[in-house]
Amino acid sequence: MRQRAFALALLLVLAGAATAADYSGPLFDAHLHYNVEAFDGQAGPHPPADVLARMKRNGVRAIVANSRPNDGSRVLAASPLTRAAGVTVVPFVRLYRDRADYDNWFRDESIYAMVLAELARGTAAGPYRGIGEFHLYDSANANGPVARKLMLLAEQKQLAVLAHVDDAAIDLLMANTPSQGRQLRLIWAHTGIGGPAPARVDQLFARYPLLMGELSYRPGLTCEGGKLCPEWRELLLKYPERFVIGSDTWVNQRWADYDRLMQGYRAWLGDLPPAVAHRIAWDNGARLFGVVEK
Repeated sequence: MRQRAFALALLLVLAGAATAADYSGPLFDAHLHYNVEAFDGQAGPHPPADVLARMKRNGVRAIVANSRPNDGSRVLAASPLTRAAGVTVVPFVRLYRDRADYDNWFRDESIYAMVLAELARGTAAGPYRGIGEFHLYDSANANGPVARKLMLLAEQKQLAVLAHVDDAAIDLLMANTPSQGRQLRLIWAHTGIGGPAPARVDQLFARYPLLMGELSYRPGLTCEGGKLCPEWRELLLKYPERFVIGSDTWVNQRWADYDRLMQGYRAWLGDLPPAVAHRIAWDNGARLFGVVEK
C-alpha cells in the first residue's frame, strides 16, 4: 500500500514537472506576415483586433512584421490596438507587391526603387529595420543585379535581412557585401529551405558571425512529444545567441493555427535551460532590434 502511494505521488510530481517545464516567458515572433489575404483593408478574416488578440494571449510582445504588400506592416505599426496589446512592431520592407514578384525581384529594378521609397517613407512605429522576407528558389539568383544591390544597401544602412534561401545562397548573398558577410545581419528563414543538416548550419554560423537562424517549419527540429531532437538541442546550446522563433503566417491557416504554433515553441523551449530558452524566445530578437521587455 505504501509503495503504491509512493508511486502515485511520484507520478504526480513528474506530471507537474512536465507541465511546469513549458517555457512561460515572453516571445518575440521574428517572422510574421500580415498579408492582404488576412486583412484586406480590415475586411478580411483576420483584422487587426483578431491578430493582436492572438499575439497577446500567447505572450508575444514583439514582432518582425513584413507583408505583401507593405500596407499590412504599416497597418499594424499604426494601430492603437497594437499599443494596447503591448506588442512592439519591428517593420521590414518586403520585396513583394504581389505574388508575381516572388520569381523576379532579384532582377527587377522597380523593386529596388520601391525599397528606397519605403525606407524614405518609414512607418508609424519608426523607420524600417530590415529587408525581406524574400525567396530564392534558385540559389544562383543571389547574384541577380537587384539582389546584389540590396545586399550592399542592407550592409551600408545596417538593415537586417530576412531570407528564405538554401545554404548555397547564404554564401552567395554574403559574398555580395563589402565585408563578405561578416557585418551583415541576416536572419535565415527556417534555418534553411530543404533542411540542411545541423553540421552545415554550424559551419555557416562559424563563418558568418551575425548570421541567425529562424526556426519555423524547420525539419528535424523536434522529435517524439514535441521535444527537441538531440542534434538540434546540441546546436541550440552551442549557439544560444544565434536563434529566433517565428510564426511565418504566410497563409491564413497559419493565423488560425497561431495558438498551436506558439504552444509548440513553448513546449520545446522548456527542454532547454531557462536562460537559453529565454534567449531564443525573446532576448536574441530584442537585442538585435533594441526592444525593451515590457
